[in-house]
Amino acid sequence: MSVNIPTPVTVGIDFGTLSGRAVVVSVADGTQLADAVHEYRYGVIDTVLPDGTTTLPPDWALQLPQDWRDVLSNAVPRALELAGVTADQVVGIGTDFTACTVLPTTTDGTPLCELPGLAGRPHAYPKLWRHHAAQPQADRINALAAELGEPWLARYGGKISSEWEYAKALQLLEEDPELYAAADRWIEAADWIVWELTGAENRNLCTAGYKGIHQPDLLPAADGARPGADYLGRLNPGFTGFTAKLDHPLAALGDAAGTLTARAAALTGLNEGTPVSVGNVDAHVTNAAARALDPGHMLAIMGTSTCHILNSDVLAEVPGMCGVVRDGVVPGLWGYEAGQSGVGDIFAWAVRTAAPESYAVEARERGLSLHELLTEKAAAQPVGAHGLVALDWHSGNRSVLVDHHLSGLVLGLTLDTRPEEIYRALLEATAFGTRVIVEAFEEAGVPVTEFTVAGGLPKNHFLMQIYSDVLRRPVNVIGSEQGGALGSAIHAAVAAGAYPDIRTASAAMGRINLAVHTPDEARADAYDLLFAEYRELHDHFGRGGSDALHRLRALRDAARTAGTVPADPTLELEEAR
Repeated sequence: MSVNIPTPVTVGIDFGTLSGRAVVVSVADGTQLADAVHEYRYGVIDTVLPDGTTTLPPDWALQLPQDWRDVLSNAVPRALELAGVTADQVVGIGTDFTACTVLPTTTDGTPLCELPGLAGRPHAYPKLWRHHAAQPQADRINALAAELGEPWLARYGGKISSEWEYAKALQLLEEDPELYAAADRWIEAADWIVWELTGAENRNLCTAGYKGIHQPDLLPAADGARPGADYLGRLNPGFTGFTAKLDHPLAALGDAAGTLTARAAALTGLNEGTPVSVGNVDAHVTNAAARALDPGHMLAIMGTSTCHILNSDVLAEVPGMCGVVRDGVVPGLWGYEAGQSGVGDIFAWAVRTAAPESYAVEARERGLSLHELLTEKAAAQPVGAHGLVALDWHSGNRSVLVDHHLSGLVLGLTLDTRPEEIYRALLEATAFGTRVIVEAFEEAGVPVTEFTVAGGLPKNHFLMQIYSDVLRRPVNVIGSEQGGALGSAIHAAVAAGAYPDIRTASAAMGRINLAVHTPDEARADAYDLLFAEYRELHDHFGRGGSDALHRLRALRDAARTAGTVPADPTLELEEAR
């Protein structure tokens, strides 16, 4: 063994939307020794099932469990090899997952899609976080909770998302009741992968609180600290016993969920008996990696979407938040979550649709990506010179409107509008969306004192400068490109007993670069004017001034599913709701 290789180490595995990444990290100081990525074979299943014949309706997004197993058998051994470490040096393994990515299984954890005869049934597959086809169920969940005065609704900003456990499960019940009955468990992928590693079912406090309406200080223990059977039965009589599919003792973050089985050890190349930390959400573990655990320190994890995490010693009702959970991120504090359903996805859309072939030729000749070329051209303009404002709702709105049947908009287009101007307007729109979220917290009495970014998008310095100017705040940047995986490795170190708690491990192993981007007052003043226009559009189309975006979506869905446009789109809209 090389004397230059620190020991002990932990392995962190970050399961993303399109791939999974494993990192090997020094327990002493968080130094990343190696990482390896495995691209999912099927990625996001949103048009046709792996059988090649079963098509999916609009707004569906599924995944294949075998893709996740392949990360264990490919990325982990490769990362160990690249790091030059042996299994004997690995003292713990941690995982994180997108959420809410949830699947139906049998009592032994077998996904229903892997059972004989069920490969052609869409509801047998895991529903990815961006599966938005349960919006009608989410609308009913919210309306009934508001009508009955359910106390938990305020903890989620007044609306439960179509992305979460209850809406997706109700959709399963109502569209495929046979599969609903066959599902002994309804489990987050974050917990399922730990089950695969340890051979024992385990549920984490984080996903239960944020995605599964678990609020022990509000709801009776007899109901599992979740919505009661009477409420569930009023949604659908067959939904009365749903909580039984979730019911399992919850484990605290940083605890050991168990140890690697012989089968999992063979799969990963690690030793049988290696401690495995409790499952977690990709965004939430990143807080430890970014040293963003103190009250008031907001972390924005920016990738295909953005998740905003804020710890606070203040409990308040913040409209449109994804949830507030005691000990949800770090013990002793209230952890708030908010988010934007589309960010990097929107920029990718702009590249696919707004950039003509001449731009692609120029990018190739200069050795740039189209993103880099559009960013360069966009950065050459003064603030507001494009005459545009956009709404960042291409994947709906997660916070603060919590409506995934909203859609994007670009206002101010002329025959002179250039591709880079559209691109810049979309970059700015995501910054405006984040500002709406920050202001919602502060207006509710929850201070935001510091702002840090993580994920893949902070590499775009122009984008980050826009955020700093729009927010009028310094922007810190995480000191690791693998925030989720590093955060999981930090939790693994706690589970292995190398550190007494998450805070201590974060201080030793986390990474942050302070005030990398600072606001320019002149640009900030100009962005205030653009933000006022954004806010007017946001409230007009998102708060009832116009229902045009909903009607357009209803027309689209009807045309795609029936091949014709409905004679009365208003009726279609009411059905969609």
